Amino acid sequence: MAPEPTSRPTIAQAGEGTPLDFGPEGIATVMLGGARTAGKLSLIMTPIEPGSGPPLHVHEHDDELFIVIDGNISYFVDREWTTVGPGGIAYFPKGTPHCYFNAGTTVGHHWILTTPSGFEDFFAELAEESRRPGGPSVQQYLRINAEHGYTILGDLPDHPNETTV
Repeated sequence: MAPEPTSRPTIAQAGEGTPLDFGPEGIATVMLGGARTAGKLSLIMTPIEPGSGPPLHVHEHDDELFIVIDGNISYFVDREWTTVGPGGIAYFPKGTPHCYFNAGTTVGHHWILTTPSGFEDFFAELAEESRRPGGPSVQQYLRINAEHGYTILGDLPDHPNETTV
């Protein structure tokens, strides 16, 4: 059996990450991925446009930690929304149905840390699909999610402070 790859110390300065262009949804930045962490984790900064967020979903293979940078991001877990401000966190172990939503009027940002890595590959595929001429295909979106171990459980649940954009 081959020895497990060893992580090496890594320092990444602002602006050194890999940008992922999601078109109108903004640019996410991969600061760390499996290639730099021996598959142990990924770290991505993402913008969240007002009135947007992913549908309710579950991760089969990775734990996910969100760290709010700015804005007030609402996270949905256990059938309720909790708004988290700058410096706050939300942690969802694999198998936890969850989603998030920006109920504010300005773009919010959060870090997404997943263990193990692989989320960065999923996000890169989603970014490519989001820029497809004619817009993203629902079938491709579902295929990409399934291939990476993410199951869409339903639409984004109603948020009590949902804004119209």
